[in-house]
Amino acid sequence: MEGRAVKAILFDLDNTLIETSRAGGVAIQKASELLKTTLALDDTTIRNICDKFKLKLFHESFDPSAGRSIDEVRVGHWEESIQEAVGGSSSASLATQCYYLWKNSRLEVLSLSPEICSLLKELRSRYKLLLLTNGESKTQREKVEAVRCEGFFDAIVIGGEHAEQKPFPSIFTLCFNMLDVEAEDCVMVGDSLDTDIQGGFNAGVRATVWISSAGGAVPDGSVKPDYTIPTVLDLPHILAQLK
Repeated sequence: MEGRAVKAILFDLDNTLIETSRAGGVAIQKASELLKTTLALDDTTIRNICDKFKLKLFHESFDPSAGRSIDEVRVGHWEESIQEAVGGSSSASLATQCYYLWKNSRLEVLSLSPEICSLLKELRSRYKLLLLTNGESKTQREKVEAVRCEGFFDAIVIGGEHAEQKPFPSIFTLCFNMLDVEAEDCVMVGDSLDTDIQGGFNAGVRATVWISSAGGAVPDGSVKPDYTIPTVLDLPHILAQLK
C-alpha cells in the first residue's frame, strides 16, 4: 500500500471532532444541581446517583425492538440510579427532569470548534470525507444536528442504523462503497482503540490515526495505531507523510 494516494478520510465523531466527554461533565453538573435542590441530599449521595447513571450509560445496550425509545430507557437509568442511592421508590417526574436537563445541556455545549471547521473545509477540497460514528440513531443524529456538521462530509454513517457497528468490517465496507473507494485508499481517524483503530485495522485501511488527548501509551495487548496525535488538528502532518 506504500505510495498509494489517500483518497478518503473516515472520522469518528465523539471525542475526536467534538468534546463529548467535556460536554457530558457539564451536563452531569447541571443534573447534580437539580438533584441537590430537589432532594436536599448531601454531595456524596448526589455524586453517587450521578456515578450510577454514568455507569448505566456506559454499559447501555439499547434494543429498538424492545418497544422503548432511547429517551425512555435513559429516564429509566436516572430513576434506577436515584432509587438505588436513596432507597424507596423514586420519582418518575424527577428522573424525567434529570434526563432532559442532562441531555439538553450536553447538546448545548457540543460544538465544532472554528479550527476544526477550517480543517474539515480544507480537507474536503482534497479528499472525500465520511463521518462514521457508533451509537443509537436518534442520539447520534441529534449530536450531528446540534453541531451542524453535515455540510463537511460526503456521507454520514450512524452505527446504530446498521446490522453491525465499528469495529466490524461490514460497516467499513458500506462506507467504502458509499465513497466509491477501496479500503487502501482510506485513513481512519478516531479516539477509540477498540472501535476506530481496531475497526480500521480489520477493514484493511491505508492507515489508522489514534487521537489520544491524554497522550497515553497504547496498552499492552491492544491494537497498535499507525499514528498517534493529541488532537485531530495535527492530522495534516500525518497526511503529508502518506502522499
